[in-house]
Amino acid sequence: MNFLKKIFSPTILIISFLLLIYIFYKSEFIWNGDNRNYYKTYYLISSILICFSIITFFINDIIKQYLIISGISLIVSLYLFEGYITFTKPFLKIQSFEKQDKKKWDRRTRIQVFEDLKKNNQNVTIRVVPKHLLKKNNPFLYLSSTSNSLIIDCNENGYYSTYQTDRYGFNNPDNEWDKEEIEYLLIGDSFANSACVNRPDDIGSVLRTISNKSVLSLGVNGNGPLLEYATLREYLDTNIKKVLWIYYEGNDFKDLQNEKKNRILMNYIKDLTYSQNLKIKQKEIDYFNRKYIDQMSLIKKNKKTKFEKYIKFVKLYNTRLLIFPSKSYTPELLPEFKKILQLAREFTKKNNSKLYFIYLPEYNRYKITYDDTNYNLIKNIVTELKIPFIDIHKEVFENELNPLKLFPFELPGHYNVDGYKKVAETIYKFTKD
Repeated sequence: MNFLKKIFSPTILIISFLLLIYIFYKSEFIWNGDNRNYYKTYYLISSILICFSIITFFINDIIKQYLIISGISLIVSLYLFEGYITFTKPFLKIQSFEKQDKKKWDRRTRIQVFEDLKKNNQNVTIRVVPKHLLKKNNPFLYLSSTSNSLIIDCNENGYYSTYQTDRYGFNNPDNEWDKEEIEYLLIGDSFANSACVNRPDDIGSVLRTISNKSVLSLGVNGNGPLLEYATLREYLDTNIKKVLWIYYEGNDFKDLQNEKKNRILMNYIKDLTYSQNLKIKQKEIDYFNRKYIDQMSLIKKNKKTKFEKYIKFVKLYNTRLLIFPSKSYTPELLPEFKKILQLAREFTKKNNSKLYFIYLPEYNRYKITYDDTNYNLIKNIVTELKIPFIDIHKEVFENELNPLKLFPFELPGHYNVDGYKKVAETIYKFTKD
């Protein structure tokens, strides 16, 4: 204990300064200062720790001893709690599924599923999303997956969801593109793509069933506002009546931070005639997708994913997320978001299509005290632009006795089958002729 008391103050001081340097690096170099509001709390904590560590140089050994014991107890408690969230909750989810559905949870990794399916189907592949390609030096930025292939998606419900892509690499029956009139075109991220469920439980399929009309989904996992606008520009046809801009409050706004750094994406804002002509480049898109999957080394990627989980545990990722929920907006991006939405409105209007804005709530809204700043800012922008605003939070989730039941096993993730169904039914209710 005497040794600990001697090194206690210098150690705390060094750790505090290293923490401050790390926070500065993340805020100013990784995020280029775009996310300073989020890091303000961590700047404050590291500053308090520095002041505290300096004070400890001048306190007596008995108080230092108490501080050491308290500090060790706090650290152990935090990691026990982090371990509970990280490891126990997923186990309880699996246990609940197997008890409820009388089936075994698919414990394979996505890589293992890929390798197993590949034995009997050469057209099986793993989704490659534009978000992961923003920093690549490809001759063009493709916005879809491999065409006419079986895509392995995700597992939040006990099974790996899959979907057969159409001629352009999106999650649709291919013949939807041949219809004389398309009632709905969906634009958005993984929620628009109905991640982690299979057809016919996705939003697009449910809309086809209840409307008895044609529906196309251009939803792609990881997309933000600028990628969505670029996708709209490339794939919107003149036979489409209604465009559904599906906005997920959990991360759509934040995605714009990285997207605006991409030169090709910014061309869609700067030049209203700009196009990559992606519809006629699908063979090239398929080639680059397959090349990317081959080059990324699946085994290394699998190991990297496991390593990242351990890093998150060391950094108390889940515990920090509960204490300091991540902000899904930064005020600096509001003008750019408004500009993108305005351009989307004008583009759909010229196409004789009607644009609707669908606001989807995230899990944390129903689990913690939620900050509605983002919600109010986005709603004001949409209202100002006179775009119909369909509020899934108010129309669906608030009407549930337990809104968390619309998420898999009431745990964080995408919506479950019932959740996607109610979203689709609400969209149809407010958009039907």
